[in-house]
Parts: sequence; structure tokens; C-alpha cells
Amino acid sequence: MLINVKQAIPWWIKIISKVILSRLPISYNIWKQISLFKHGEMGNYSYAYQVFKKHFIPAELPENFTTLEIGPGDSLFSGLISKALGGELCYLIDVGDYANKDQKRYQEVNMFLVNQGLKTVNIENCNSFQEILDKNQIIYLTEGLKSLKTIPSNSVDFIFSQAVLEHIRRNEFLDVMKELRRIIKNTGYCSHMIDLKDHLGGNLNNLRFYERIWELDFMVKSGFYTNRIRYSEMIDLFQEANFQITSIEIKKWDKLPTSRKNLAFPFRNMPDEELLVSEFSTILHPV
Repeated sequence: MLINVKQAIPWWIKIISKVILSRLPISYNIWKQISLFKHGEMGNYSYAYQVFKKHFIPAELPENFTTLEIGPGDSLFSGLISKALGGELCYLIDVGDYANKDQKRYQEVNMFLVNQGLKTVNIENCNSFQEILDKNQIIYLTEGLKSLKTIPSNSVDFIFSQAVLEHIRRNEFLDVMKELRRIIKNTGYCSHMIDLKDHLGGNLNNLRFYERIWELDFMVKSGFYTNRIRYSEMIDLFQEANFQITSIEIKKWDKLPTSRKNLAFPFRNMPDEELLVSEFSTILHPV
């Protein structure tokens, strides 16, 4: 029976290893190639298409809609997908320049979309990655909250994220939500999937640490950070930013995956029903 090596490594070894490795002068592209640091699975265009479709509600969108994805990660495939499904303009916002810029990959995505029976823009003759973006009206911005502040108010129809909101710095989360509320049209909507599991092994090991340790810059920048905002608090923050929650789907563990006695305060004192939420998806409309 084969053993998944990554799953077999204890969570604390992963933390120590990533803290040390993240300090080495090695580019993100190298880490990604050896699968030590990776920003999601959006580099797989079939997966990217399925994710987009999961968040996409055509009945709620006008013709030539504008899309904004938070955290596209290793690819900008969502821009081409949005265009193929009728979008006009697409903003892709991240906290760093992580996207694969190999033109062949985007040509492959284009052919995939053609095979889905969708209309696409001809990018075969594009001479650069930037030309592909320009031809499809894709705007890639890589300074997180600062980038969001450059987008015009009331200008976007559809905002989505896939397992990204949990990675936003805790002290920036509400500000990001308020920016999304400013940006979204009154007739638009947001769709988010949030993963509340730790990103060390899919449990609650990230709740073992006191906030003063977890929020240190060297922890945040080591490749396993989540803001640890639990389900109810995140719902409250959505509402504080003037969003109305119109749909929620919740997944829960049957029992706590990490012993309560090993959790730091305030998590140790939280009720089971709060800690048992492992992930949830929600649709938000502006109030």
C-alpha cells in the first residue's frame, strides 16, 4: 500500500521546514516545480474551468459582464474563461506575481474552451503574454488590497474566490471586504468558497498557536498562513462590510480533528459547532 509522503509528514515538521525554506534565496517558480510552495490548483485549466462554472450564475449577470477573481494563483486562466462565457473585462487580483506566463499554456486553454463549444478570442498570433491579456481585456494586479483600491467603484458584476479568503491577513480582512463592497455593482454578486482547515494537513493544527506568534511576519510569509477567522466571525465581517448572505453551504467534520486541549485560546473555548465547520461556500449580495 503506497503512502502519501506529504500526508505522512507531521504538521510541526512542515511548519519548521517551510519557515526555514521560505528564507532561502530561491524563486517561487522553483519551489512550485518541486511542489513545496504552490498557490492552489488553478494552473490546471480543466479545474479552473470547473471552479469558474461553480461560482458562475448567468441568470444574475448582464451581457458583457465584468469579473473580478481574488487570488488567481499560478494562472490567469479565469480571464480567458470569463471572456468565453460572455464577459468583457476581467480583473485578477493577487498579492504577488505568481502567474505562469507560458503562452502555450494559454493557447491550450483556448483550445479547451473551443472544445466546450464556447466562443474565444484568437490568440495564436499574439507575440507576448501581455498581448494575450490585452486582447482579452484581462487586467492582472499583484498588490492585494492596494490593487483593489485602484478599481473604480460600482464597476464589477461578479466577484469570486476559491479557497483564498482564509489567506488574507487577519488585520486586512475587513478592509478587503469593504473594498469589494465598494467595487461591486448594486446588481452584482460575490461567490466565495472558504477552507477553514489548516493548510498543513487538513486539521486544526493552525489553532494551536497564540495570535501574537501566528501573526508574526515570518509565520505569515512561510507558505502555510491562514487568518484563522472562524465561520461565525467571517459571516459577521461580511455583514459589517454591508453584504447580505443569500446562500450558504457548510461542510463539517464528524468530530474535532485536533484535540481541544491542544488548541490555544480563544479557540479552546469555542463551541464544537463552531470548530467543526471545515469549509463553506457563500453567495453575497450588496445591501
